Amino acid sequence: MHIVLVEPEIPANTGNISRTCAATGITLHLVRPLGFSTDDRQLKRAGLDYWHLLDLHYHDSFADLQAKYPHGRFFYASTKGKKRYTDFTYRPDDFFVFGKETKGLPDDLIQANLDTCIRIPLVEGARSLNLSNAVAIVVFEALRQLGFPDLR
Repeated sequence: MHIVLVEPEIPANTGNISRTCAATGITLHLVRPLGFSTDDRQLKRAGLDYWHLLDLHYHDSFADLQAKYPHGRFFYASTKGKKRYTDFTYRPDDFFVFGKETKGLPDDLIQANLDTCIRIPLVEGARSLNLSNAVAIVVFEALRQLGFPDLR
């Protein structure tokens, strides 16, 4: 399974997501530009001592990532999605794509992929959840569906 962060801006969120990915055996992909240095103390602190467990890849653009995985099945997390994240049956090699904290994913990417946009239900008036929380919610639903493979 893969988590993709497109242009993440907040190092602590990326650090928390890195820790979640490391602890669950999920590959993390970071799409540049990043809003921080990968040497950032907040990033390192949030990931704690899990960095050696993380399968981390960097990409210069989302198009580059897609070109490397032409047969990948991508789900796009957005508050603009019409279907809930629980409406899909996930597979072990799926990609879950999340946008930057301040703007989410680009509208053209969402519009081009409406059938595979997923959203987390929220009360009326709530804009969104914290990025690291949203990733954890989606990750654990996908892992639950798959029977928590290789996890104890």
